[in-house]
Amino acid sequence: MDTGAPRLSPMQQLPLGLRLPDRARFESFLPARNTEALAHARAVAAGEARGVTWLSGPAGAGKTHLLQAICAAAGARVRAGYVPLQQVAHLGAEVLDGLGQLACLCLDDLERVAGELAWERRLFGLLRETEEAGGSLVVASGAPPARLEWALPDLGSRCAAGAVFALRALEEAEQHAALALRARLRGLELPEETWQWLRRRYPRDMRHLYELLDTLDEAALAAQRRLTVPFIRDVLRHRAPAAPH
Repeated sequence: MDTGAPRLSPMQQLPLGLRLPDRARFESFLPARNTEALAHARAVAAGEARGVTWLSGPAGAGKTHLLQAICAAAGARVRAGYVPLQQVAHLGAEVLDGLGQLACLCLDDLERVAGELAWERRLFGLLRETEEAGGSLVVASGAPPARLEWALPDLGSRCAAGAVFALRALEEAEQHAALALRARLRGLELPEETWQWLRRRYPRDMRHLYELLDTLDEAALAAQRRLTVPFIRDVLRHRAPAAPH
């Protein structure tokens, strides 16, 4: 479970054999109406904000993006770890053992284990270790701590006393800007007509749109093509479009 020595690169600062994606960085996060949360996340990564940070919000609002960006940036200077609880909860609460040694620990999808006594006891232990060591515990969940059903109410109270941010989902124009930003950082341009074609045929949640961009990026790199409508239509022709939201 140990994430390794402090000199490991950010891509290695993960327990359980998990790896952060290369796109997990602050530069690819469009702040929009989440500027305060982004500023705090940067402060956590720099070691300027300690204790508990809680990020809540709907799917696609950027919670995972910020958690992974914090872990990647913090991992350049201290031992850091990112744990997606939705993926590892089936392994049992023991997956948290030893993670209190990390200076910066990011836990995603906490609602997946909230209300389960075994998990909460270990989480309480992690929280105490973090506070005693002056480290950072960053948590993401669909709901803020005050709205979760806790088996240990004191744990919920301690989390609620930390820095709590409610992320807001991007509006349509902001989605275009966010997708264009990520494309630009990869050396691609996302023309307006291409964006309009995508938004008419695919769900307009950021997770799905970023997955589409990943697919298009790989294809564009292999074919040395621009993201024109004929090109993306050809790349995605075998991928059935879902009803846009």
